[in-house]
Amino acid sequence: MKLKKWSYTKKYNIKAFFDFFPNSPVIFRQIKDYFFVYSVKWDMDDPVVTRAHLEEMERLLNTELGTYSFYQQRSTNS
Repeated sequence: MKLKKWSYTKKYNIKAFFDFFPNSPVIFRQIKDYFFVYSVKWDMDDPVVTRAHLEEMERLLNTELGTYSFYQQRSTNS
């Protein structure tokens, strides 16, 4: 899966699109120093989104924004 594009929305959320789900915008919110998937506006033309897909989306976006090290610290503390 690849991150195709992203942009900030109102209230500092991020809307992102991924090549595997081209019709389903993914909304991210910031918690502390990293971003997590808040919601997916899933389109029936796209495959079903699984937990593994959500984790991959979080990894890709946090890597793009330079916050992946904070995301990894969260993962090891939980």
